[in-house]
Amino acid sequence: MNIGVDIDGVLTDLERMALDFGTKMCVEENIPIELNLSKYWEIEKYNWTKEQEELFWNKNLVPYVVESNPRKFAPQILEKLQEEGNKIFIITARNESGMPPEYEGKMQELTKKWLLDNNIKYKKLIFTDDTNKLKNCIENNIDVMVEDSPINIKNISQKIKVIKFDCQYNKDIDGKNILTAYSWYHIYDIIRKLNTR
Repeated sequence: MNIGVDIDGVLTDLERMALDFGTKMCVEENIPIELNLSKYWEIEKYNWTKEQEELFWNKNLVPYVVESNPRKFAPQILEKLQEEGNKIFIITARNESGMPPEYEGKMQELTKKWLLDNNIKYKKLIFTDDTNKLKNCIENNIDVMVEDSPINIKNISQKIKVIKFDCQYNKDIDGKNILTAYSWYHIYDIIRKLNTR
């Protein structure tokens, strides 16, 4: 089986990072904390201005990309899935948006290093944007995509099965091609069952 895997929110806990560092920035910058956890984008989640959102990513994007821990058991489950004959395609919308000037042009390099440093093995790494994830899934014959972004879940599930990694901001997303997982072992169990059909 060809398995597509997103990075932010799936391999990492983007939701926790955005809460921890977003509230920290609000306190440090004397910005009222107004949280709407059902929103995906930080500008909506915190009711920030565009400038506040840019400040957040300029301060926190590189540390997040370089220092984040993978979700518990993600590297081991990906390795186990590959040992069982599955192919892992990491499909990410990571781009240069939000990178401080001194790191401009380095997102792909930092991401590859993070994957290597965290023992995350894969067949292919694909950098794309949110509007092309479905296209990348089709071009790479992806059988199931593990995703957290509400818009990507909706788009991809029109053609391909999606395992939705449960987060506050995607709880209301469901459909006939959408299966919900709460952990990496849960993802493993779902994929194992899909493989036996």
